[in-house]
Amino acid sequence: MAELANCPRCHALFVKGPAIVCNDCVKREEEDFQLVYSFVRKKENRTAAILDIVRETGVEEYKIREFVKSKRLHPAQFPALSYGCERCGAEIREGRLCESCTVSIRSGVQKQGELDDLEARNKKEGLGPVTYYTVNDDNR
Repeated sequence: MAELANCPRCHALFVKGPAIVCNDCVKREEEDFQLVYSFVRKKENRTAAILDIVRETGVEEYKIREFVKSKRLHPAQFPALSYGCERCGAEIREGRLCESCTVSIRSGVQKQGELDDLEARNKKEGLGPVTYYTVNDDNR
């Protein structure tokens, strides 16, 4: 069932369907994409940085980065294009996370798995949770 919603960009009322923005914003986004694509397709502009594209086309930086992230503009064809890691904001060309964040998350998951295994083993052996105590050096 269709639902009424306000467009997150222009706040116009529209029937929410597959698109999350109103038809006018979809058309504007497509016009912006065509403008950017026609600019970077020119041989002399293939290595243009995002800020150069913004300056020459007038399209906002976040839209250009969204075009790259959604694979409408491929970094393989346009090597200076990138977007931000969803965790730290570092410039990346594919995926959602940079290599550093991926390694960090994998390490955390691995450590949590080891802790879960230790807890399960202690529970199986009848040991309670491990309690750690601190020693106050002031009383010595």
